[in-house]
Amino acid sequence: MQVQRLLLLNGPNLNRLGQREPETYGTDTIEDIINKVKEVAEEHSFQLEHFQSNHEGELIDKLHETEGEISGVVFNPAAYTHTSVALRDAVASITAPVIEVHISNVHQREEFRHRSMLAAVCAGQVVGFGTDGYRLATLGLIEKIIN
Repeated sequence: MQVQRLLLLNGPNLNRLGQREPETYGTDTIEDIINKVKEVAEEHSFQLEHFQSNHEGELIDKLHETEGEISGVVFNPAAYTHTSVALRDAVASITAPVIEVHISNVHQREEFRHRSMLAAVCAGQVVGFGTDGYRLATLGLIEKIIN
């Protein structure tokens, strides 16, 4: 039996977690998040690939490159959530389910953050649970894949 793989995909400025606005995003680093997600994935016999970029095209390329190689994606598109039709189209173009995740509750923040360009093409969305949202998103994604 071939091991299934998940992709953890993080957008712009998430490489700054732990330093950037800790009152909003907490003190966990991106490495802490990767470790949390990897632990959940491995508990369910999935392998984890992770990628972070501050560049929209690189995120799109990673989604395209992993088509057929991954079973699902946990994706925090960060600020691109609210602006990127191109990322929305990339998510819509792949067959693997995608769970959108946000550390903060974007619906309690500035009005421009209330709209996600990607939500309609994602299998689900987890917001407002801090970095634990990544763990919750991973569990939901695995449940969707195996059932």
